[in-house]
Amino acid sequence: MEPIFLQDWNPAWLDRSQTRNKKPRITGITSLIDRGMGLYSFEELLQLAGDYIDFIKLGFGTAAITPTDILQKKIALARQYQVDLYPGGTFFEVACEHGNVTTYFKTVKHFGFRWVEISDGTIEITLQKRSWMIQQAISHGLKVITEIGKKKANSFLPLSEFLSLYEHDLEQGASYVIIEGREDGKNVGLYDEQGQMDADYVQQLIKYVNLNQVIWEAPQKKQHIQLIKWIGNDVNLGNIPPSEVMSLETLRRGLRSDTFYFW
Repeated sequence: MEPIFLQDWNPAWLDRSQTRNKKPRITGITSLIDRGMGLYSFEELLQLAGDYIDFIKLGFGTAAITPTDILQKKIALARQYQVDLYPGGTFFEVACEHGNVTTYFKTVKHFGFRWVEISDGTIEITLQKRSWMIQQAISHGLKVITEIGKKKANSFLPLSEFLSLYEHDLEQGASYVIIEGREDGKNVGLYDEQGQMDADYVQQLIKYVNLNQVIWEAPQKKQHIQLIKWIGNDVNLGNIPPSEVMSLETLRRGLRSDTFYFW
């Protein structure tokens, strides 16, 4: 019997939706959170699932405590697979609190990062300062992802305030806006203590935002399913655990029971 190789699968079996975007893509983004993955595990992840990953965020301040040689190897490895690595917003907020934002952008650029996250999940930043920071990052040759929402439990931003800040960030030059959901997707922003989404709030957001430029932090499977159902498999999803990237890709393609009949 002749061996069967992966390339022999019927194309119709690979994607029931027949709409999954290939890389490089600007929608259907999958952004992972790296909470301290070793170099070998990082490389194995990219070998297996690099085609399905667009961004990897170095969570919290892990970029600061990752040995420099490993950090630079991660950046280079990610680039080989058309994946962009970037430091988490909390690390940016540390630099902001120390008054060293310009130096931070220079250092980020020096390391070889191409993207930077600007957020105020823990600290307070005035709108004027937020504008200046976005513009400064861009002037240093960086692409900007902003994040809207606080990390404190039970924090919730009224729709009008969210939309005002969302429009502001895009006008200032941000490429994407993240909707805060933290790494567990519970008890913050869109999510209650069980990780259930505020459906009315989400439906209002869908009406008023450019979905191509929004990344929904949604680390849980049930959140993936709901957002794919409401928005489609080209929804941009963030804070995905590395262990879930293959699972999420099957959901996007209708290769799992939960989304089998979406197409």
